[in-house]
Amino acid sequence: MAPSDSKKMSSTSKAAEANAAAKASDGAGVPDFTAPSNFYNREISWLGFNSRCLSEARDSKIVPLFERLKFLSITESNLDEFCMVRIASLKDQVHAGYKGVDIAGMNSQEQLDALSVKVHEFVHDQYSTFNRSIVPALLKAGLKIAAFGELEEAQKNFLHKYYEEVIYPVLTPMALDSSRPFPLVRNKSLNIGALISAKENSGKLSRKGKKKKPEMEFATVQVPSVLPRVIELPALSDGTRTVILLEEVIRGYIGELFQRYDVVCTCAYRVMRNADLTIDEEEAEDLLLEIQRQIKKRQWGEVIKLEVEEGVDKKLLKVLRREFKIADADLYYIPGPLDLTFCMKLYGLDGFDEYKEKPYTPAPVQDFEGAASVFDAIRQKDILVHHPYMSFDPVVSFVSQAAVDPDVLAIKQTLYRVSGNSPIIKALATAADNGKQVTVLVELKARFDEEHNIAWAKTLEKAGCHVIYGLLGLKVHSKITMVVRREEDGIRRYVHLGTGNYNDSTAKIYTDLGLFTCSESIGQDATAVFNMLSGYSEPDRWYKLLVAPIWLKDGFKKMIRREAENAKAGKPAFIRAKMNSLCDPEIISELYKASYAGVQIDLLVRGICCLKAGQPGISENIRVRSIVGNFLEHARIFWFSNDGDDEVYMGSADWMPRNLDRRVEIVFPVDSEELKEEVKHILTTEFEDNVKAHLLLPDGSYEKIDKRGKKLVNSQEQFCKEAWAKVPKKKGTKKERRFTPSEGI
Repeated sequence: MAPSDSKKMSSTSKAAEANAAAKASDGAGVPDFTAPSNFYNREISWLGFNSRCLSEARDSKIVPLFERLKFLSITESNLDEFCMVRIASLKDQVHAGYKGVDIAGMNSQEQLDALSVKVHEFVHDQYSTFNRSIVPALLKAGLKIAAFGELEEAQKNFLHKYYEEVIYPVLTPMALDSSRPFPLVRNKSLNIGALISAKENSGKLSRKGKKKKPEMEFATVQVPSVLPRVIELPALSDGTRTVILLEEVIRGYIGELFQRYDVVCTCAYRVMRNADLTIDEEEAEDLLLEIQRQIKKRQWGEVIKLEVEEGVDKKLLKVLRREFKIADADLYYIPGPLDLTFCMKLYGLDGFDEYKEKPYTPAPVQDFEGAASVFDAIRQKDILVHHPYMSFDPVVSFVSQAAVDPDVLAIKQTLYRVSGNSPIIKALATAADNGKQVTVLVELKARFDEEHNIAWAKTLEKAGCHVIYGLLGLKVHSKITMVVRREEDGIRRYVHLGTGNYNDSTAKIYTDLGLFTCSESIGQDATAVFNMLSGYSEPDRWYKLLVAPIWLKDGFKKMIRREAENAKAGKPAFIRAKMNSLCDPEIISELYKASYAGVQIDLLVRGICCLKAGQPGISENIRVRSIVGNFLEHARIFWFSNDGDDEVYMGSADWMPRNLDRRVEIVFPVDSEELKEEVKHILTTEFEDNVKAHLLLPDGSYEKIDKRGKKLVNSQEQFCKEAWAKVPKKKGTKKERRFTPSEGI
C-alpha cells in the first residue's frame, strides 16, 4: 500500500470514529447538539476576531502601510473595550461567587485564566507588529518616531519652546506622601509615574560615614488628553519627517516639574477600569439621571488591567501594584509606547498619500435621481440602498424632506447611535418646530454613547419632540423610521428599515443595507412597533416584520427547522446568512440539527462565532467565513431556500442571546423579486470573496483562502465598482479615479 493511501485510510477511520462518538448520546444515535463540547467560548472567539484585524496590520503585501497603522489602532481600541466590559463582567461574576458556566462549559474563573494567557499573547503580537514591521517601514517611507534623546539641535530648540508655551502650563504633577494620598487615576488615561528624592538629602552620610540611600517618594503626572499626542518636529537634516509622542516630551522635561527633587526613575503607565454599567432600572425613578450617575462611576471603577513600560523599576512598580491592587495575570509589560491608538493620529498626518487608500465617494442612488421627492420615488417601487457603496443622503433626505413637507403629519424614529453633528437630529427638531407630530425613541443605554444620547434626547425635547428613553429592561436596537403623509387617496405610511444606525458618519465606513417602502402591511407593522414602544401595546399579529424579544427567535427557529424537514424529504434546502456575531445556543443547536439532516449552511460571521464548523456528525455541512476589509461588515442578511421559493430577510439582529432575548430588534422581509435578487447577489459575491475572507477551520482557527489558480474576488472592491456602474456617464466628462478598498475592520 502506498504511503498516501495509508494516510487516506487513517484519516477516514478517524473521521468514522469521531462520527460514531458524536452520535453516541441518546439511544437513537442522534448527537447531543447542546453538549458544551460543541461550542466555542464567546470571549476567546472574540479575541480571534481581533487577531484577524491584527493580521491585516501585519499584511505588508496587500495592505498599504498607513492602512496597516489604522488596523493596529483599531485592535487597540477593540481590546480596551473588551477588557473594560467583557473581562470586567467576568471579574464581577467571580467576586459575586457566581458558579454558572458558559455555552462551552467554562466557569468565570476558567474563562479569566484562559483569557489572561491569550490577551498577553495578543499584546505581544501587537508590539511585535509595531516594532519589527511597522516602525522600520515608516522610517523607510520617510517618517521617524523619535525618542527624546536622539533629537537634532533644531528639533530640541523647537521642542523646548513648544514645551514651555503649550505643554508645561497644562501639567499637574502630584506627589504621594502622608498628607497627600495616592491620586485618583482616570480610566484609560496615560500617566508618567516617577520616584523622586529631595536634593537636600542627596549625598548625606550615615553615622558610620557611609552615604545614605536617599529617601524616595512617588509622584505622577497625567499626560493631558486635551493636547495632541503626536507632535511633528522640524524634519531631520536628511529630510526625514519626525514626530515625537507627548509622553516622551513630558518625561524628557520631568525634572522641571520637581525642581527641588532628583528624578530617580520614570515609567509610563495606564490603567483599565471596569466600565460595565450596572443600572437597576426597577429602582431608578428617573432612568436618565440614573445613567448619568453611573457614567461618572465609569472613570473610577475597579482596576482590571495595568500596563507599564517594559523595564520598569521594581520599586516604582511595587507602588503601582499596591495602589491598584493588581495581580500578576492583570499586569502587562509593554515593549513600546502605551496605547497604540495613537497610530490613528499618525495615519492622519498630511502627505504620505501613496501609502494610503484613496478616499471612496459613495455613488448616488439612481432610484431617487430625478424624482420630485423621496416620497414620489418610494411610491413607484421599494428601493434598496447599500452603504457605503451607495450614498446615505436618501436616508437623511427622507427625514429632512418630511420635516418641511406640508402634507406630512407625523415622523416616528428609533435612534441608537447618531453622529456628533447629526443632520437627522436637526431635521427632527425642524419637523417639531413646523408643528408635526414627532416621536423619537433615543436609546440611552447604548454602551459608551450614553452621554451623547442623553444630550441629543434633551435637544429633541427642547425642540418639542416626544422623546422616549428606551424601555425598562430592554435595549431598543431596531432601525426604523416611519413618515405618515396625507395624500389624495388617503393617509400613506412611508417606512425605512435598516441594518445599521442612523449615523451619517459611520455610514461611510460600515456596510449596511436599507429598504424604503410604502407597503401597507409593513406600514401597519411599523405603526404597531411604535405603539408598542410608546404605550406597551403588543399587537395581536405581525403582517411582515419579525420582532424581538418575543417573536423573532421562534421565527428563525421555525425557518431553520423547515429547511431541515425539506432536506429530509429530498427537497432543495440551504441556509445562507450574514451577521456580526453568532453565539445563541438555541439557534446554533437548530443549525446543527439542520446540518445533520443534510442542509447546506453557509455563514458569514464577522466577529464572534461559538459554532464549531466541520465537526463530523454535527456540522460537516456548515461552512463559516469572516470578511475583514476596508469597510466594517455590519449588515445582517438571512436567506432560506424554502423549497426553491427563496425567502430573504434583513435586519438589526445578530444571532446572539442579547439581540434575540433582551433587545427590541426588527428583521424584515425583502418581498420585491428584483430587490431579492440584488440581496442574494450581495451574499453570493461575499461567499465568493477570496481576498479578504478568512475560513473557520474545524480546530477553531481561521485561515485566508488559498487563491492559487483562482480569479481574485474582493467583494468590497466589486461592490464599489458595481455601485458606480449604475450611474450614467455624462458626456465629455473625464473618468474619475475612485478608491478601490483593500483592507479594513
